[in-house]
Amino acid sequence: MSNASTIRCLITAGPTREYLDPARFLSNPSTGKMGFAIAEAALEMGWTVDLVAGPVDLQEPDGSILYPVTSADEMLQQVDALFDACDLLIMTAAVADFRPVERLPQKEKKAEAALNLALQPTVDILKTMVQRRAQQVVVGFAAESERVLEHAKQKLLEKDLDWIVANQIGQPGTGFAGEQNELWVLARDGSCHHLALASKRALAGQLVAYLSADLQGHGMRAGSV
Repeated sequence: MSNASTIRCLITAGPTREYLDPARFLSNPSTGKMGFAIAEAALEMGWTVDLVAGPVDLQEPDGSILYPVTSADEMLQQVDALFDACDLLIMTAAVADFRPVERLPQKEKKAEAALNLALQPTVDILKTMVQRRAQQVVVGFAAESERVLEHAKQKLLEKDLDWIVANQIGQPGTGFAGEQNELWVLARDGSCHHLALASKRALAGQLVAYLSADLQGHGMRAGSV
């Protein structure tokens, strides 16, 4: 990783949609609020921000470059196109895990529709990027409903990430669609930082501060908090 005056940060945010037909799709409750908050914090740090976002109802942060996408494949293509130029990938997007084997060109009538869907896994964007990274720092997110730290550590190791940020879903007011969150930030070296319940914007600032210190350890000037 070369010395540079500005960190180029690539962030993904929001859900993806995997369409069954023109009227129906598989997705999740992600709103993109956490990813957009991280983009704002990164911009305040003086970083350059490329923001790849699934379908969200949010205003892009001033100063960022927004790349709207819909499906997991579209997100992969856009991330892949921007990855070589970035220093840091923060993958906050909640990519749909499955897509229909067949996407119908016309809306399927309810009376004629099969009640069992044939599904296939979507592409693992994080794993794909890690496998071809040069010196980029890669940060994943893990939204878990149980055994949060255990599952996050497993994902950190399996995907060979530098950092993983975990949160618990299924609790009112936090996680998906909530205004607040509680995070655990796990590093490759085994350290774990707990970020107590706070607004997503406040947490984003704390997270970017941790990442800034890590990038400084890679020999880059990441600005000041």
